[in-house]
Amino acid sequence: MPAAARTAARLLLGGAMVVAGVAHLTTQRQEFRAQVPGWFPVDEDLTVLGSGVAEIALGAAFVALPQKKRTVGALLAAFFVVIFPGNIAQYLEGTDAFGLDTDRKRLVRLFFQPLLVLLALYGGGWRLRRRPG
Repeated sequence: MPAAARTAARLLLGGAMVVAGVAHLTTQRQEFRAQVPGWFPVDEDLTVLGSGVAEIALGAAFVALPQKKRTVGALLAAFFVVIFPGNIAQYLEGTDAFGLDTDRKRLVRLFFQPLLVLLALYGGGWRLRRRPG
Protein backbone atom coordinates (compact mmCIF):
# COMPACT_ATOMS: atom_id res chain seq x y z
CA MET A 1 0.00 0.00 0.00
CA PRO A 2 2.79 2.54 0.63
CA ALA A 3 3.80 2.40 -3.05
CA ALA A 4 0.20 3.08 -4.07
CA ALA A 5 -0.02 5.99 -1.62
CA ARG A 6 3.23 7.48 -2.97
CA THR A 7 1.98 7.10 -6.53
CA ALA A 8 -1.33 8.74 -5.62
CA ALA A 9 0.51 11.62 -3.91
CA ARG A 10 2.74 12.07 -6.97
CA LEU A 11 -0.16 12.04 -9.43
CA LEU A 12 -2.40 14.33 -7.35
CA LEU A 13 0.33 16.85 -6.61
CA GLY A 14 1.59 16.76 -10.19
CA GLY A 15 -1.91 17.30 -11.55
CA ALA A 16 -2.60 20.11 -9.09
CA MET A 17 0.63 21.82 -10.14
CA VAL A 18 -0.36 21.69 -13.80
CA VAL A 19 -3.78 23.16 -12.99
CA ALA A 20 -2.21 25.90 -10.84
CA GLY A 21 0.34 26.66 -13.55
CA VAL A 22 -2.35 27.03 -16.20
CA ALA A 23 -4.26 29.32 -13.82
CA HIS A 24 -1.12 31.48 -13.54
CA LEU A 25 -1.21 31.99 -17.28
CA THR A 26 -4.95 32.44 -17.71
CA THR A 27 -7.91 32.93 -15.36
CA GLN A 28 -6.11 33.66 -12.08
CA ARG A 29 -3.26 35.75 -13.43
CA GLN A 30 -4.36 38.92 -11.60
CA GLU A 31 -4.71 37.09 -8.27
CA PHE A 32 -1.21 35.65 -8.62
CA ARG A 33 0.18 39.09 -9.53
CA ALA A 34 -1.20 40.42 -6.23
CA GLN A 35 0.89 37.85 -4.39
CA VAL A 36 4.23 38.99 -5.83
CA PRO A 37 5.95 41.00 -3.07
CA GLY A 38 6.67 44.63 -3.83
CA TRP A 39 10.36 44.10 -3.01
CA PHE A 40 10.80 41.31 -5.57
CA PRO A 41 13.15 42.66 -8.27
CA VAL A 42 11.36 41.08 -11.28
CA ASP A 43 8.23 42.47 -12.96
CA GLU A 44 5.04 41.05 -11.41
CA ASP A 45 3.62 39.72 -14.66
CA LEU A 46 6.92 38.14 -15.71
CA THR A 47 7.18 36.52 -12.28
CA VAL A 48 3.67 35.07 -12.55
CA LEU A 49 4.26 33.81 -16.09
CA GLY A 50 7.62 32.27 -15.17
CA SER A 51 6.30 30.58 -12.06
CA GLY A 52 3.30 29.30 -14.01
CA VAL A 53 5.51 27.75 -16.65
CA ALA A 54 7.68 26.22 -13.91
CA GLU A 55 4.60 24.76 -12.19
CA ILE A 56 3.33 23.24 -15.43
CA ALA A 57 6.73 21.76 -16.24
CA LEU A 58 7.30 20.36 -12.75
CA GLY A 59 3.76 19.03 -12.43
CA ALA A 60 3.79 17.39 -15.86
CA ALA A 61 7.20 15.86 -15.20
CA PHE A 62 6.06 14.52 -11.83
CA VAL A 63 3.14 12.77 -13.54
CA ALA A 64 4.76 11.70 -16.81
CA LEU A 65 8.25 10.73 -15.67
CA PRO A 66 7.86 8.22 -12.83
CA GLN A 67 11.40 6.97 -13.45
CA LYS A 68 12.63 10.49 -12.50
CA LYS A 69 10.25 10.95 -9.56
CA ARG A 70 13.03 11.39 -6.98
CA THR A 71 14.67 14.17 -8.96
CA VAL A 72 11.40 15.88 -9.87
CA GLY A 73 10.09 15.51 -6.31
CA ALA A 74 13.24 17.18 -4.97
CA LEU A 75 12.94 19.98 -7.55
CA LEU A 76 9.29 20.47 -6.68
CA ALA A 77 10.12 20.60 -2.98
CA ALA A 78 12.83 23.19 -3.74
CA PHE A 79 10.28 25.20 -5.76
CA PHE A 80 7.95 25.29 -2.76
CA VAL A 81 10.83 26.51 -0.57
CA VAL A 82 11.79 29.21 -3.09
CA ILE A 83 8.27 30.65 -3.30
CA PHE A 84 7.72 30.58 0.47
CA PRO A 85 9.08 34.12 1.02
CA GLY A 86 6.27 35.36 -1.23
CA ASN A 87 3.75 33.67 1.05
CA ILE A 88 5.39 35.26 4.09
CA ALA A 89 5.29 38.65 2.35
CA GLN A 90 1.59 38.17 1.61
CA TYR A 91 1.02 37.67 5.33
CA LEU A 92 3.25 40.55 6.45
CA GLU A 93 1.89 42.98 3.85
CA GLY A 94 -1.74 41.92 4.38
CA THR A 95 -2.31 41.23 0.70
CA ASP A 96 -5.74 39.85 -0.17
CA ALA A 97 -5.72 37.13 -2.85
CA PHE A 98 -7.49 33.82 -3.33
CA GLY A 99 -9.85 34.41 -0.43
CA LEU A 100 -6.99 35.01 1.99
CA ASP A 101 -8.56 38.21 3.23
CA THR A 102 -7.62 38.11 6.91
CA ASP A 103 -4.32 37.88 8.74
CA ARG A 104 -5.49 34.64 10.33
CA LYS A 105 -6.17 32.98 6.96
CA ARG A 106 -2.83 34.16 5.59
CA LEU A 107 -1.04 32.87 8.68
CA VAL A 108 -2.73 29.45 8.52
CA ARG A 109 -1.68 29.17 4.87
CA LEU A 110 1.97 29.46 5.88
CA PHE A 111 1.74 26.14 7.70
CA PHE A 112 0.67 24.33 4.55
CA GLN A 113 3.85 25.14 2.61
CA PRO A 114 6.02 22.71 4.62
CA LEU A 115 3.35 20.06 4.02
CA LEU A 116 3.68 20.61 0.27
CA VAL A 117 7.45 20.18 0.58
CA LEU A 118 6.95 16.90 2.43
CA LEU A 119 4.31 15.73 -0.05
CA ALA A 120 6.65 16.40 -2.98
CA LEU A 121 9.42 14.41 -1.30
CA TYR A 122 7.04 11.61 -0.29
CA GLY A 123 5.56 11.37 -3.80
CA GLY A 124 9.09 11.35 -5.17
CA GLY A 125 9.93 8.27 -3.14
CA TRP A 126 12.13 9.95 -0.57
CA ARG A 127 12.21 8.42 2.88
CA LEU A 128 11.15 11.04 5.38
CA ARG A 129 12.42 9.15 8.39
CA ARG A 130 15.13 6.67 9.18
CA ARG A 131 14.44 2.99 9.24
CA PRO A 132 15.50 1.33 12.47
CA GLY A 133 18.56 -0.86 12.39
